[in-house]
Amino acid sequence: MVIGGAACLSASAMFVKLADISAGAAAFLRCAVALVALVPLLAHEVWRKGWLARPLQGYAVIAGVFLGADYVMWTMSILDVGAAVATVLINVQVIAFPLLARVFGGTAISRRFVFTIPVMLAGIALASGAFERGSESGNPVRGAVLGVAAGVAYAVYLYLNRASGERSPRHVVTPICISTGAAAATAGLISLFTTGLSLSISPVSWGWVVALALLGQVAAWLLISTGTPRLAPNTSAALLLLQPVMAIGFGLVILRETPSASQLVGCVIVIAAVWFSHRTPRPAGRNHS
Repeated sequence: MVIGGAACLSASAMFVKLADISAGAAAFLRCAVALVALVPLLAHEVWRKGWLARPLQGYAVIAGVFLGADYVMWTMSILDVGAAVATVLINVQVIAFPLLARVFGGTAISRRFVFTIPVMLAGIALASGAFERGSESGNPVRGAVLGVAAGVAYAVYLYLNRASGERSPRHVVTPICISTGAAAATAGLISLFTTGLSLSISPVSWGWVVALALLGQVAAWLLISTGTPRLAPNTSAALLLLQPVMAIGFGLVILRETPSASQLVGCVIVIAAVWFSHRTPRPAGRNHS
């Protein structure tokens, strides 16, 4: 389920570029269209399992606000640095999420993770292409900043979503639906004052928006929210790292994006560093044949 969710998320960047609409419109419509599918599922879940506890509804609303901000910033980053690189940049959440768990939940952080943080940041800097001249991207520095900021907002969403799932594991659709509604409102409001919110788009673009909403929002989060409680946190984090790998593949094969050699090296460094930081060493003293 988590691998399938990561695949759906990795395709999101590709759908955004193929839709060829403004960042604000893509972020808003991604959530607004998703509600068409989520609301009936919400009604079914409430009928079978009752309402989500009120405090957890508040968690979902706050999570949605951060998710809406994440979507706007991430979509702008896609337009600046490309789908593949933007998907790698947002994985700064793998640094931010454990820090949030440490500060607010008291979860210990391993020394391996702390020592790997500088390597992750160096890889992110390379992947952004901010140090290159003549980049194909429109604004690599802005794209890098927005991509990292989106990753932090994404980490807040993941933290609150996981907290809700731990306290009420029988509710899967409800927190996602509430968060998606809050994200739509947040993305729409931010877009009105930044990128604009033009909804006059072509039928072809609407087709890609629907794909973005159904796969990148509904299917992705239903799969991830269902699968992650059944796995150890380190395992979930490692599986979600397949997202940038798949995004690079989509970008190269379908969008014909051509990241530079240094950007690809940065992507590899980020993925390898995050994998290493979450790797559980084998117990000493055991023989393996």
